[in-house]
Parts: sequence; C-alpha cells; structure tokens
Amino acid sequence: MLRGFYTAASGMISQQRQQEALANNIANANTPGYKADQTTLRAFPELLLKEMGSQERLSTTQGGLQFPIQKPIGSINTGVYVQETIPNFVQGDIRETGIATDIALVDGTMPDDTGSLFFTVQNEAGEVRYTRNGNFTVDGEGLLVTNQGYYVLDNAGNPIETNGMEFEVSSEGVLQTPEQAVQLGISYTADVNGMAKEGNDLFTGDAEQIPEGATFSIHQGFLEQSNVDTLQTMTDMMNAYRMFETNQRVLRAYDESMGKAVSEIGRIG
Repeated sequence: MLRGFYTAASGMISQQRQQEALANNIANANTPGYKADQTTLRAFPELLLKEMGSQERLSTTQGGLQFPIQKPIGSINTGVYVQETIPNFVQGDIRETGIATDIALVDGTMPDDTGSLFFTVQNEAGEVRYTRNGNFTVDGEGLLVTNQGYYVLDNAGNPIETNGMEFEVSSEGVLQTPEQAVQLGISYTADVNGMAKEGNDLFTGDAEQIPEGATFSIHQGFLEQSNVDTLQTMTDMMNAYRMFETNQRVLRAYDESMGKAVSEIGRIG
C-alpha cells in the first residue's frame, strides 16, 4: 500500500511541473522570438511481481539439485517523473511593426533538419549567447542592443555601432549606416536540442558560422512572434489539472484505507 502513496505522489509532482512549464508558455505568448517549452514524462523502472505462498514448490534437476519455483504475476509501475524540458524551435509568425530596430530572422533551407539560426549577442558577463528575439534598440552609446541591454554582435564578434536610428538592414543581414556596413552575427547550430534556455530570451550551446547550404532572410521592421499555441496550451493545462486531481483522489483513497487499517485491524480479537 505504501508503494501506492509514492506512485500517486509522483504523478501529482510531475503534473505540477508540467503545469508550471505550460503557465510559463502562456506568460510569454506575446514575447517576440519566445520558444515554447515542452516537458517529457518518463516512467520509473517497472518491478516484476512474483507469487508468494506458504507452500514452497521445488523443482528437481537431473543432477538431483532442488530449487524453488517462483510464479510470475506481472509487472507494476512505480510512478512517473518529468525527465526534461526542451524548447520547441518551430519558426514563429512574422509580424510587421514598422520600427527600424525590430529585426526578424527567418530560417530558409537548412543542411540539417534539426538545424536553426540565431542572432549572436553578448551578455553582461561578456559571454556569447544566442537569441531569436530581434526586438532591438540603440543605447546611449550608439550601440545596437537587445531590450535587456545585451550587445548585438557582428560576424566578427564585435558590438555593432549604429550612432542612431538611421540605418538599414538588407535581407542578407548587412547593416548599413552612413559611416559603415557590417554583417549581423548570425550563428548556426545543427542540433537545436543541444541549446538550453538561460533566461531573458537567451540560449546557450554550441553554434558556428553559417555553413554552406544554409539560407535565411532578414526583415527589418518585423518581429518573429512567440510560437506558443495559446488554445492548445490552455487545453494541455486543463488536462494536467485533471490528471493532478485524479492522482489526488487516489492518494486520498490510500490514506483512508491506511487509516482504517490502523484504527480497525488493531481491535480485532
């Protein structure tokens, strides 16, 4: 019976964590470039149940050795847990904003089905990170930055100096100002499942220069929207809530049975 407590509790915990991921997706449904989180559930190893009896049955080998025979009953699962949470890197819709500092990165042909492209930025610690959020602005020093103040890098790994809002970005990613022309730092990763969220729309992982065969287009005055499907997410939240309630009722039933075993069986005799 105690095993039933752990099984129902693990189901409640896993559904709670799934609900947290779904709630975070809903909260970021309007965040440009946000990639929805997906949780994967995995069962704990199964246990094989065998018959227990008062009479021991023996089997005799040709050599005269005897060993007990155990009759298998079947397997029992010991619960589930959230194995991992991975982002869904499907391209979000593109929306026109008309703001010059808004830049949308649209994937084209990829040499690998699991590959994707990212803007290259620099966080407050000076480390290279990656993002799909092109909601940029220009800081007081005339540098192109994200809304969190992270420097947007060019293909040489340097911050991009625009000296104001008067600049144009071509579809190939060349940023043109009256003084200079620089190529936006666009990085490629062959396996998006190796990218991990760090917060503030940033990703960590292994990325490289755009390989041969990879194509993309840049749209100035546009933003890539979140790829969260709000209707599907709300449905998944309701399902997770119902599963949580089901495990809660099972746990309550085990608790009542245990209470009867403690209070009533002791009075027998």
